[in-house]
Amino acid sequence: MTYYVGFDIGGTTTKYGLLDETGKIIEHQKYDTFKDAEHNVQRIVEIVQDYQKKQKIAAVGVDCPGIVDQNGFMITAGAIEGLYDFPLGQTLRDALKLPVKVENDANAAAIAERWLGNARDIDNYVCLVLGTGIGGGIVINGAVYRGYHGLAGEIGWEITHDLDFQDNFESGSLNFSASVVTGLVRRYNLSLREYDPSLPEEQDAATIIGLAHDDDFIARPIYQQFLSDVTVMLMNLIGTFDPGRILIGGGISANDTFMADLQKTFDEYIRRHHGLNESAKHFHYDIQPAGLRNNAGLLGAVYPLTLA
Repeated sequence: MTYYVGFDIGGTTTKYGLLDETGKIIEHQKYDTFKDAEHNVQRIVEIVQDYQKKQKIAAVGVDCPGIVDQNGFMITAGAIEGLYDFPLGQTLRDALKLPVKVENDANAAAIAERWLGNARDIDNYVCLVLGTGIGGGIVINGAVYRGYHGLAGEIGWEITHDLDFQDNFESGSLNFSASVVTGLVRRYNLSLREYDPSLPEEQDAATIIGLAHDDDFIARPIYQQFLSDVTVMLMNLIGTFDPGRILIGGGISANDTFMADLQKTFDEYIRRHHGLNESAKHFHYDIQPAGLRNNAGLLGAVYPLTLA
């Protein structure tokens, strides 16, 4: 049996685990992501070295938000500012003396879904990761589409709200409206603070969704706007790529209430869009949760190493 260590680095939490070549996750844990490169690298090295005391490790797979080149150089890194312009792949290879593959998080999730998840039967699909920001893995004819510079799939950068010339234009992007942390959670807490600054902030999206369903007057409109923003994103993807399936990943994809609410909103909005509604009379727009749920990134980080 061949063993690998995988890391799924998110803007808030890093998940990691020991995996074998079949994709079985033997054990996994998580920790809070550091904002600087030094501590992120140190923690990864320590974890791998701990696993090496128990198993022979063949290679290490890492996925991160942002633009990653083929050598594992981080051009951007989403909310992890300390990893911008940082040679993560080479730094880890030098420290561990092991093969290390670094991949964009949404591309990793898309790869994993084709390996073991809900894209095993389809060649053209989009995999979204809704987390601190939004990542997108675009698969065309069975291969990840990376674009000319490697930044294809930065769906969170798309601007869907009016431009504010007093602010950074990205404030009107999907990252700030349709993501879970920077969108739903942040906007709920901003609304809560305007109503009563003494109330404690809420960091759990599931709690906010539950409050919205309990008709909480702060949570309800924020959640409805979130569903609307996610749905508009899906409609734009359909019009741009005509994917056979759109997979929703990230922790929120495991929330059945959210997935049901999203499908309901999506169905309503399609009926209100003439072109999409006419097209829907001839074929089905397939929206599903990622089959691997919150483990997609971890598995996708390791899968390319099993092919070496």
